[in-house]
Amino acid sequence: MRYLALALDYDGTLALDGRVDASTIEALERVVQSGRRLLLVTGRELDDLQRVFGRLDLFEYVVAENGALLYRPAARESIPVGEAPPGELVRELRRRGVAPLSVGSVIVATWRPNETAVLETIRDLGLEWQVIFNKGAVMALPSGVNKGSGLSVALKQMGLSPHNVAGIGDAENDHAFLSLCECAVAVANALPAVQERADVVTRADHGAGVIEFIERLLGDDLASLENTLQRHHLPLGKDAEGVDLALSPHGTSLLIAGSSGAGKSTIARALLERLRDARYQFCVIDPEGDYGEFPGAVTFGDTDHPPNPESVLQLLEAPESNAVVNLLGVALADRPQFFAGLLPQLLDLRLHTGHPHWLLIDEAHHMFPEGWAPAQGLVPRELGSMVMVTVHPEMLARPIAEPVDVVIGVGDAGADTVSAFAKRVGDATPPLPDRPREEGEALVWLRRRDRAPFYFRSEQPRDEQHRHRRKYAQGDVGDKSFFFRGPEGKLNLRAQNLALFAQIAEGVDDGTWLHHLRQGDYSRWFREAIKDEELAFRTEQIEAQQHLRAFESRAAIIKAIEDRYTAPAERG
Repeated sequence: MRYLALALDYDGTLALDGRVDASTIEALERVVQSGRRLLLVTGRELDDLQRVFGRLDLFEYVVAENGALLYRPAARESIPVGEAPPGELVRELRRRGVAPLSVGSVIVATWRPNETAVLETIRDLGLEWQVIFNKGAVMALPSGVNKGSGLSVALKQMGLSPHNVAGIGDAENDHAFLSLCECAVAVANALPAVQERADVVTRADHGAGVIEFIERLLGDDLASLENTLQRHHLPLGKDAEGVDLALSPHGTSLLIAGSSGAGKSTIARALLERLRDARYQFCVIDPEGDYGEFPGAVTFGDTDHPPNPESVLQLLEAPESNAVVNLLGVALADRPQFFAGLLPQLLDLRLHTGHPHWLLIDEAHHMFPEGWAPAQGLVPRELGSMVMVTVHPEMLARPIAEPVDVVIGVGDAGADTVSAFAKRVGDATPPLPDRPREEGEALVWLRRRDRAPFYFRSEQPRDEQHRHRRKYAQGDVGDKSFFFRGPEGKLNLRAQNLALFAQIAEGVDDGTWLHHLRQGDYSRWFREAIKDEELAFRTEQIEAQQHLRAFESRAAIIKAIEDRYTAPAERG
């Protein structure tokens, strides 16, 4: 199930003239019976809400006072999210004749046309408070407190992600919480601005619109709206015509395959970055330690210590946390068994909380080998929202290969990858591009769409660029090292990174320095080995200035390196 919770505004959405009719309440009861959870998100004060609405028991949390107060009906527990209103604010508003004036646990509320008096009072008192409008209502709250912030706190208490929530509203103050939800719905009577920003607008108004949406939610978990909900789709790259290629963030099974060093991890890491940035929770199964120190994720296990599954699951209970499960500390032969024990627990967590939203399985042919069969009660399709990375797509267990939606063949053998996968799952080999692959392209096959495989370009992940910069600045580029040999080849000074290059450059004699400068060796190395086009271009400009003396060109190139890498040993 994707949508585990439904968050609803009260006035103008659930309620008409302050009252909720019996048919709307019956629809809410069916939502609860489906196993989903309800939240009420309202600008009303709690006492007032309890007087007009007697079914708060349907809701796990009530976000009242426009996000400033949480109420848990089951425990009759109230939790203020902000500080009580300053006494001088209330006294001054009354002195200025602002009426009616309501003071809640945090909120101070009135009606138009009192907004000018409220704003001027806040300004004159020097308070860090804000004014929020809800049609005719005027609400003063601490800065940063709104329906969105209140809903975030409630969801954190529930262990849910906003990506597993649909929300329904009608007015200006609903923008903050609707934009947080995976599916934002406006009832037909909603303000035009709310309708424009919503993913879905109901045909009916007020409670009837809520019932209409609930029917869709219970009918297919909103699967029929997938083409509408594209604001959350995850960009993968662009095709040869520059058209964006994107994935649905839910239910997609993706296979990335190719030879070692072909660029599989580049595409995988780029996708993880986008998941992290969009706050979709992920868990990486990392048999070879290739995803260690991924920014925004906690790594469990190392070469000497196997990961603790209990610790992994405990971390993932918080939807804002991501995990990398490093299996280097597990014997090679034992890794499939370790994974087989962890996978059902990850899927059980997903079943009850909706997350981790994505699983990335590296060395997937080893985790899902020939003969693998799903555990009892596990349908492979439930493994959707998963990335599998492998060198051997033909060795994947067929039950896990058949649900794959998207196949990406990386490197020169991309066409072979697609063909091998098609054979593995019993598909006819699709028509392949009739042109050779260009540098930087990968072949993608969208199995569920009526489109032949095509080439696309994936952006290099930002974190990969930073990782490469560290490598080039102070790591070891191996056989691509720079050698200062001089005009007669008498020297053999190796610089395996930029830090050593700068150090050696400052010490070599002028003849050796100028020999390589005049041949364009420095810019060539920066371009081909360091893969830094900007540094190579700047160096070419220095190399072209024949009038520069050795110490001047040397200083200029070292400065260019330092500008790009902020003193090579420090830049990351």
